[in-house]
Amino acid sequence: MTRSTSVSLWEELVTSALLGTDRRTPPRAVMAQGGEAPVALLDAAALHTVRRRAGLLPAPAAARPEPAARDDRPLLPEAACDRLAQLLAGRSASSAGGRRSAAPDLTELLPQWLATANEQGYRPPPPLLPALLDAARARTDLRPRVLAFAGARGLWLARFNPEWRFALRSASGQGVPLPETTDAEAVRRLWEEGLFAERVALLTAVRERDPGDGLALLSGSWATERAEDRLMFLDSLRTGLSDADEPFLERALADRSRNVRATAAELLSALPDSALAGRMAARASSCLGMDHSGERPAIAVEAPHECDTAMQRDGVPPTPPTGRGNRSWWLGQLVAAAPLSTWPGRFGGRTAREIVALPVMDGWREELHAAWCRAAVRQRDAEWSRALLGAPGIPSEAGPGTSSLAERAKLLTTVPERERADWVAEFIAAHGLSEAFQLLGVCAVPWSGPLGGAVVDALGTARDTGGYPWSFSGVMGLAERCLDPSEAGRLTLLTGAADGTGSSPSGAGGYWSEAFQRLASTLRLRAAMHRELTSPPPDKAADPGVRGP
Repeated sequence: MTRSTSVSLWEELVTSALLGTDRRTPPRAVMAQGGEAPVALLDAAALHTVRRRAGLLPAPAAARPEPAARDDRPLLPEAACDRLAQLLAGRSASSAGGRRSAAPDLTELLPQWLATANEQGYRPPPPLLPALLDAARARTDLRPRVLAFAGARGLWLARFNPEWRFALRSASGQGVPLPETTDAEAVRRLWEEGLFAERVALLTAVRERDPGDGLALLSGSWATERAEDRLMFLDSLRTGLSDADEPFLERALADRSRNVRATAAELLSALPDSALAGRMAARASSCLGMDHSGERPAIAVEAPHECDTAMQRDGVPPTPPTGRGNRSWWLGQLVAAAPLSTWPGRFGGRTAREIVALPVMDGWREELHAAWCRAAVRQRDAEWSRALLGAPGIPSEAGPGTSSLAERAKLLTTVPERERADWVAEFIAAHGLSEAFQLLGVCAVPWSGPLGGAVVDALGTARDTGGYPWSFSGVMGLAERCLDPSEAGRLTLLTGAADGTGSSPSGAGGYWSEAFQRLASTLRLRAAMHRELTSPPPDKAADPGVRGP
């Protein structure tokens, strides 16, 4: 039987099977064998399948892929390898009725484990790379840490599975093998031929060594880059941002991509001596002034009446989001982009704290303070952040600072870590945990002693005053990841006293006991994880049971 005849017969068999032998009689050669049509069709298909497989010619071998780049980082210790496999296979523990059990939630410990492994400079065992990439595909929050840990081999492996394509487009660039940034030819070749993640990592590395060289690298290919790539490359200029970047960023204000224009304007507004910052300062100053007509000085506001083309070129969107008025939107954009150094001179030499304490006329206070909050975060100005935060122990509505917890959380990121933790600890001591979730999320991990103590004390108070642990589930989840493991001893005491004591309502004590048990066991597990990753390897030479070479 020739190949063409074989293919034609197979196609006829398939057609008869799809339509049914009642509607499409099998080929005559099949029916000639005798028997009922359905049976004859199946017999012929089985025979033909064997013939097709037996006659299959081997395909030409594909080119072997280039091997992955060498990874000289030390391999994980054996105990840490076992722990990683456990975390990757872990699931949230639950008990009857949907309640969480007292067992730790392994999936929530993976980010911290990865962070420590990266700090120690380990590389992963190759058999676990697929599971690591699968975890990063499912959880975007894991991707930067996973890609840093997976390194060059993980990036190489991602090329062979479409589901891991995110790794090739990742903007983190961590773990990507890079040439020496002083090797101009190797840098040029990777910039022209590399994957997106490699190019982002390269630009960041060059910027860290010499911001001018990084800017020249980006400028050379800027016109040919895709809009989404231009946006990510432009974001890399935050590394080493200086006045030398201003001409390039000014040209980017005319980019055809709205997002690129907005990012360029934001970067320029972070340069207090830039022309854009000066233009914004002039516009914002014309909107704000002192009013001395009342019993005490106040800030008078005259918001813009239009958003002209010059404002739009400088990054002010003419159309506000739904629910925002045009004038308040434009005012907020101008004030947020103006250098904070503008305001002491505008308000009679007052300090940031004194300016924030001034009354604002005609109901503009909330809008004005929100814009100053954005400016303080953008310009990383700790003095203005402290003024806008206000005192942690004073009710937000009674203080001079912002009352928004989201704004306070962002402002806290501009002050030193210890000061940040102390502020949040005082806030919790004064107001409890019900409003502290966002604030706790920006504190350094593990939480400092005063902050961790304030959280544990507040949880104990919540139990004693009749609360239920699920009312604080967000804080409890953070505590599992962020409390110092040394707090496990205090939690053990709370665990023993929680059931059947205090003023908890009937049945609540058991829930609290279970929650504190889980929290304590999670802290002990985190301590074990840390030891596995940071303990020095055993000295085999000192072991009399180990023979030399």
